[in-house]
Amino acid sequence: MFSKVLIANRGAIACRVIRTCRRLGVQTAAVYSPSEGRPLHAELADEAVSLPETASPVAGYLDVGSVIAAAVETGAEAIHPGYGFLSENPAFARACEDAGIVFVGPSAEAISLAGNKREARRRLAEYGVPVLPGTEIGLEGDVNLVAQAESIGYPLMVKASEGGGGIGMNLVAGPGQLERAVRRTRSSSRRAFGSQDVYLERYVPDARHVEVQIVADLNGTVAHLWERECSVQRRHQKVIEEAGSPSITDGTRERLISASTLAAREIGYTNVGTFEFIVDGEDRPYFIEANARIQVEHGTTEMVTGVDIVEQQLRIASGNGISIGAEPVNGHAIQCRIYAEDAETFIPSPGVLDAFRLPRLDGLRVETGFREGDEVSSHFDPLLAKLIAWGETRDDAMSLMDEALAQTHVDGVKSNVPALQKALRHPDFRRGRYSTGLLAKV
Repeated sequence: MFSKVLIANRGAIACRVIRTCRRLGVQTAAVYSPSEGRPLHAELADEAVSLPETASPVAGYLDVGSVIAAAVETGAEAIHPGYGFLSENPAFARACEDAGIVFVGPSAEAISLAGNKREARRRLAEYGVPVLPGTEIGLEGDVNLVAQAESIGYPLMVKASEGGGGIGMNLVAGPGQLERAVRRTRSSSRRAFGSQDVYLERYVPDARHVEVQIVADLNGTVAHLWERECSVQRRHQKVIEEAGSPSITDGTRERLISASTLAAREIGYTNVGTFEFIVDGEDRPYFIEANARIQVEHGTTEMVTGVDIVEQQLRIASGNGISIGAEPVNGHAIQCRIYAEDAETFIPSPGVLDAFRLPRLDGLRVETGFREGDEVSSHFDPLLAKLIAWGETRDDAMSLMDEALAQTHVDGVKSNVPALQKALRHPDFRRGRYSTGLLAKV
């Protein structure tokens, strides 16, 4: 195991990685932007390095050279990228290798494949993994957009090939909306990911979003930690997740897991990752993308399997084989993401946390990177905290989450707690039969 790890991230995920490192006896180094003052993750780490002053606080976290320099300065043997920022940047993984520092994640090649959703769809389809009808070529030059769209059928989605987080996705109901949607997607993708590569994909109304957690070591051993339901979304971004899915059949679960483990073996995937699927109204799964990093919702899987996924990341990266298999599932877990945003419009609400009190309840896990009095910056993702409720049954987990949200108090900024409460109380959610359109109903 490593003696020191630098965490190239901030907020809840940085604090989360520090917790596991501390338990394993691994020292931690943090990085932070000067504009943040002394954030919580920098206080919790054994040491912290201030990144160079930049025009935007985000730019420091994205500066490969500065992050590598911080690792060298602190004597860190490895860098854990968390999620977001540099976590899915193959150039960063290569830069770590060039500097003699271990990147805690998959290879640069696997990141490149997973990072381009259009290419990942094509490759996985070759292995027999089901994908939705979509374009396999770029939409530049003299490509006939209308002909491509008609071959897929409406409604369809225009999607950015690079990136994630729901950015660069536009629904097209008919031919009259196509060219405008392509322009909008290219524009948002260029701003967010530096790429204009987009593709078309069949849109599935009332779909469910289900993903499989994969763990794979350097010896070629691939294991899974079952599935998560991630269908409660706003702007195509998840806000409530469950482990496992309350809606899929055993047969569909088996197909999802089989497709995910097959794909991981075929592409030589290592470390942890997630294969994501859309499941239609007839319970048919279709691969949509792979995430070559730890997920925001990984804690739900940890709660029901007892496996520390961050520990697995560190052990795999340090050259150890995995000893887990299909771990038995114990109970049910639900996660709610608490955001600093308007509960009706979902517009971010930056400001100072005049009050920030999170519940302490048996069976509830709380992850945050904020303290009362901290500033919620408009430069970063407005995620304040994650509440993860565990229960012996799904009903138990829902009841605990209801209580947890009622005891969550945020003042100084708006929060999405009211929207989460409405979603949890909606009859479709209570029955476990809901789709990605649930929030539009509440």
